[in-house]
Amino acid sequence: MMKVLNINNVKLAWLGHASFRLEYNGKKIFIDPYQLKGQDETADVILITHGHYDHCSISDIAKITGDNTRIITTPDTISKLATKVEKGKSILIKPGDRIKVEEPHIEVEAVPAYNIGKAFHPKENQWVGYIVTVNNVRFYHTGDSDAIPEMKDIKADVVMFPVGGTYTMSAEEAAEIVNLIRPKIAIPMHWGSIVGQKSDAESFKDRVTCEVRILG
Repeated sequence: MMKVLNINNVKLAWLGHASFRLEYNGKKIFIDPYQLKGQDETADVILITHGHYDHCSISDIAKITGDNTRIITTPDTISKLATKVEKGKSILIKPGDRIKVEEPHIEVEAVPAYNIGKAFHPKENQWVGYIVTVNNVRFYHTGDSDAIPEMKDIKADVVMFPVGGTYTMSAEEAAEIVNLIRPKIAIPMHWGSIVGQKSDAESFKDRVTCEVRILG
């Protein structure tokens, strides 16, 4: 059974890898939908962090896109979305942009996401993580990123951090930056698929000083 975090009437579910669903007051927000199982529903908003296949999965995006779905995404994904996803409206975003998608309860802010010392996610690509504010709760999804200096200024209640290493930060690196951000709740992601094991999520939990929820 899927584990769901409920904070201030906002439901957050981890769908595997880096994919999440937020639900509030009947509105559904998906972040990086990938290998969705049993999702017979339509998203109000889809957030894409960058164009890699496991974050911009065209088949999964199309599955949950309706006529009124807004797809907030980075420029490198637009050509794929335009030719393969027939419904919905794409909205371009870059680090520093803010979009109010449902007045006054839902706001999306794009923040930097990139690698340091490896080439999988170059800073110049302007790929993003997201701070999604829903019913006054700030949810931070890092996107595919290492522990970067900009994260020290993040203010968030709930954070979603990769722990699998290789393409992103490791569990140890993630824990170190989470302890600087000091959220109420931290959720490990980027494990159990492609890279990372549950042991990485558990290692992260052991090192973090705030509450940690392993939703898998």
